[in-house]
Amino acid sequence: MCQEVTRPRVGVDGRKFPGAAARGPHGTLDDAAALGFDGVFFRTVLDMSPALDLGELRDIRAHADDLGMYLEAGLGKVNPFATPEMPELRAAGDGDILLGFRRMMVACAEIGCVELWAATTNYQLGYPGKFVWDRFRTDVSWPDQLTATRRFLQKLRPVAKDLGIHVNLETHEEITSFELVELVEAVGTDVCGIVFDTANPLQRLEHPRRTTDRVAPYVRQTQLKDCTVTRVGDGYRFDLVPCGEGLVDFEYVVSAVSAGRPNVTLTIENQESRVDFPGPAPVTVLPIADPDFVTSHGHLTVEEFAAFTSIVGEHEGCSPEVDFGHAEAVAALLASRDHIRSVCDRITVTP
Repeated sequence: MCQEVTRPRVGVDGRKFPGAAARGPHGTLDDAAALGFDGVFFRTVLDMSPALDLGELRDIRAHADDLGMYLEAGLGKVNPFATPEMPELRAAGDGDILLGFRRMMVACAEIGCVELWAATTNYQLGYPGKFVWDRFRTDVSWPDQLTATRRFLQKLRPVAKDLGIHVNLETHEEITSFELVELVEAVGTDVCGIVFDTANPLQRLEHPRRTTDRVAPYVRQTQLKDCTVTRVGDGYRFDLVPCGEGLVDFEYVVSAVSAGRPNVTLTIENQESRVDFPGPAPVTVLPIADPDFVTSHGHLTVEEFAAFTSIVGEHEGCSPEVDFGHAEAVAALLASRDHIRSVCDRITVTP
């Protein structure tokens, strides 16, 4: 006889949710609830209140509670070479970035958000080849960026410890899961963790199951998305697709992550519509014929790279849709929701 256990809560990204910018935090919570989601993960607390107004933040917290939804938030980029691209972080501290982070962390703690997203750099849309990733900047080396990031996080460590907060680093496009685990261990797992974006590590030539094994013990937040990787000329094209239509084995992911953290929330980072994010859809090509690109992944073993190449082309890629509008974004989001829920139903039943 089987006994059902609690199914993980499935939510949505509060920045990319269709119509989020126009509707604001309250409207986004309402719309997400209407579509049957269990929570909203706002990328930064500044997305909820640019002025860090505690009254405004408490109202949003109360609204989420009234809807029975989880509420998650984040901070911003923690690489000092990337923070100039986010002037709002400096503004939050009246010119003092460390003070800005402290104020954001205090505001989050005030509304019970203690698992906080962060990332290392931005995706540089529109640049050719490897230069879409700041890993390949020519003015500062990637090891120097990692060192600066570690030092900055260590400055945040006492604040996080005092507030009972974890600063959780995303498996972002430019950083390998090996490097991310090293960063978390260096700063300390009592104040630092991982936000598992399930598709991004494939841009670092990693096999999704191997990535899962590495990061699962450290995961405290998630951004679930799926992708295809297909051969094009001298590279591999990386395309986002709804969860369940690509290379990520979500049954493996959810099982591994929830084994160590049963209450982890499962947030879908949906494909953004061109209505909400005007301009050309990003096209990412992994330039594997570029020696700098390949050799920059020093931790990657031949065995794992072989496993990665074995799944390339397993699912057909597709060119990003120019007319990927609101309706298309909602449809893709719901397809992802249904897949993740079906995965949860299969793995949350025990004898």
